[in-house]
Amino acid sequence: MDNFMMIMTIMMMMGSSVNAFTHIVGASHGWRVPDNVTFYDEWAKPRTFGVGDKLVFPYRPGANNIVAVKKADYEVCGEENVINMYYLGPTILNLTEAGDYYYFDGIGKHCEAGQKLHVQVGLKEGTSGADPLPFNLETFGIHTSLDPTQNVAPAAAPTAATKASHANANALLVPAGLAAVAMFFSTLL
Repeated sequence: MDNFMMIMTIMMMMGSSVNAFTHIVGASHGWRVPDNVTFYDEWAKPRTFGVGDKLVFPYRPGANNIVAVKKADYEVCGEENVINMYYLGPTILNLTEAGDYYYFDGIGKHCEAGQKLHVQVGLKEGTSGADPLPFNLETFGIHTSLDPTQNVAPAAAPTAATKASHANANALLVPAGLAAVAMFFSTLL
């Protein structure tokens, strides 16, 4: 019963609907340079991403960031037409529309080393794949004592040109929701 209450609390704090799914990008690896260039492709492959789902990018500010781009920039790790940049990790992105979303880490050669993610969002409900759980979010410098009054940063509204490649992602830094996720995972240890 305690785990049920914790799950319900997490969903309420993160603004999730019952049908939405929260995807922890990279699972226990988090959002950092992977051991191989196909790591994030392999992580995304067994999952279904649906409208209303959230992507949680667990990373330490300064060590990593997230650059939202169009497909052309994604393929070459370029920053010609950046849609948005997030650097105050951890970052939660709401997938509000169906379409293709492209992200990479813009620090150094992280993208070239495989720290990039493409997700296709459909109208169906999201699924999790098979992550090795449990894991502790404090591994990524995400502490359960985060201040819930920290700034909330909405994403820039998409233009008609960016809507097809990055369908209106709204970014929220939700420390209270992340703290609840961390507390939930720590109860599984």
